[in-house]
Amino acid sequence: MKKTIKKFIPKIIGAQLNSLHLVHSAKATKKAYKLFCTPRLGKAKPHHNAFLNPAKTQEIMVEGNSIQCYRWPGEGKRVLLIHGWESNTHRWKKLIERLQEQSFDIYALDAPAHGNSMGKIIHVPLYAQVIHQALQKINPAYVIGHSMGAMASVYEQYTYKSPIEKLVLLGPPSELQKIISDYQAILKLRPSLIQDLENYFFKNLGYKYNDFSIARFAKSLQIPGLIIHDKYDKIAPVYASRSIHNAWQNSFLIETEGLGHSLYSPEVNTEIIKFLNAN
Repeated sequence: MKKTIKKFIPKIIGAQLNSLHLVHSAKATKKAYKLFCTPRLGKAKPHHNAFLNPAKTQEIMVEGNSIQCYRWPGEGKRVLLIHGWESNTHRWKKLIERLQEQSFDIYALDAPAHGNSMGKIIHVPLYAQVIHQALQKINPAYVIGHSMGAMASVYEQYTYKSPIEKLVLLGPPSELQKIISDYQAILKLRPSLIQDLENYFFKNLGYKYNDFSIARFAKSLQIPGLIIHDKYDKIAPVYASRSIHNAWQNSFLIETEGLGHSLYSPEVNTEIIKFLNAN
């Protein structure tokens, strides 16, 4: 019964947005934008906080929202961990433990509207702004991003060009057009509403769907990069990482099998540490 209800909820929401768009297009467009940018999951739970609370450190303010940062101190090089959509810093627990064995100085943050950070919405430019401010304060040598966090990390480098030594991307999507097409298909939104949503994106964020391409942004990257993506990722297709790799001259791509979008695996963590330690 619950699965049946969950199956029809997106269609109901989409039908409501389509109906509203017929009589009040601006209001429907704004609602579609807010829905697109609002995570349903990702807030820290008690078992997450048991791990996270002892590591809480400074907070940074971005657009009026307090962003929670964490630190696991070490004597080695500094690394910053950036989680993805509907997640939080707890997703890095196993990697953090491995990095601690190598004495890295580890920082992480919760995205807006995720974990223990404030906020109601998130999009890649906002997340990149958060990452930029964290980089200025923390000054890490390495950045590791997963999924949307990987997208935002590339966009931060493209936009702000903060000095870092290496960048690791795990399961990154690439094309906003693909993400929007999936959004449209899930909700069964009318093409006219999707067009108005694109105009809203351009007015408020400065780009249209086809303009926002992580592969295109990656062409400007000069630092060494490691990209890891599962061949059977159902959330972000592997061809996204292939296109990013082809555009990023100084990158290395590893394709896994059977790890899914999360890429939780001791082998993945080993590859990350090997890359960070390589000269």
